[in-house]
Amino acid sequence: MSTPVVFDPMTLPSDDNVNSYTFCVELKGSRWFLQKGKMIAYYGQINFDGIGHGRFERLVRSSFHSPLHASDWVVAEGSGKMLLADRAFDVNSFDLDDGNLTIRSGNLLAYEPSLALKQSIVPGFVTLIGTGKFVAASNGPVVFMEPPLRVDPQALVGWADCPSPCHHYDHGYMTGVMGGIRSLTGIGGTSGEEHQFEFVGAGTVLLQSSEALMAEQATGFVPNEPGVPGSPGGGGQHGSTPRMPGQLGDLQRRFGL
Repeated sequence: MSTPVVFDPMTLPSDDNVNSYTFCVELKGSRWFLQKGKMIAYYGQINFDGIGHGRFERLVRSSFHSPLHASDWVVAEGSGKMLLADRAFDVNSFDLDDGNLTIRSGNLLAYEPSLALKQSIVPGFVTLIGTGKFVAASNGPVVFMEPPLRVDPQALVGWADCPSPCHHYDHGYMTGVMGGIRSLTGIGGTSGEEHQFEFVGAGTVLLQSSEALMAEQATGFVPNEPGVPGSPGGGGQHGSTPRMPGQLGDLQRRFGL
């Protein structure tokens, strides 16, 4: 039986993976943008403030341009090391060098303020522009592909330095036996064989090694489990989180409404 590795502030890596599912960001009196609920622990003196915090107005003005997702993000500021993770999905960092990358909004965990986040015209995605590091999660390791390429929409993580994709529908599959059964019975959803995103031109496409999307989870969700302070109790659906008036639902956020 192998002995577990025990980390402390000195042995934790700096801006690197602790393992396949956890990433360590080191702050040295600096700031990072962080999606709510993705920090699992930290050492040092680190403060977390919402995007609407007054003293960050200049920072937000230059580095965050997505009102639709503003309630899902915070600014981490201070000195120390913080660990990022997302439900045991694969987590990795990527570097942009005067580039642009569009990524599924739920997959982006954190990014340096030297990058500017903008709301993509493609629903459910955001775009990072500039030079800097960002951290993203995926359902399985990320595979990098070169266009021209058609991909299953559920396997798509994002794309860099290439035009937005267009929809492609396989006419033969849709009019074949399986497509006919689905049109008559309504059984079975749209598959990757029937519908793909098509990429052309120069650039890089990022795919996850799975056709299963990372399930969306309400921001600040607290599991309804024994010993978890603040977990929802009483009636209602297990694990559900009540929404306040004016909040956007998961489907609205996914489709950019």
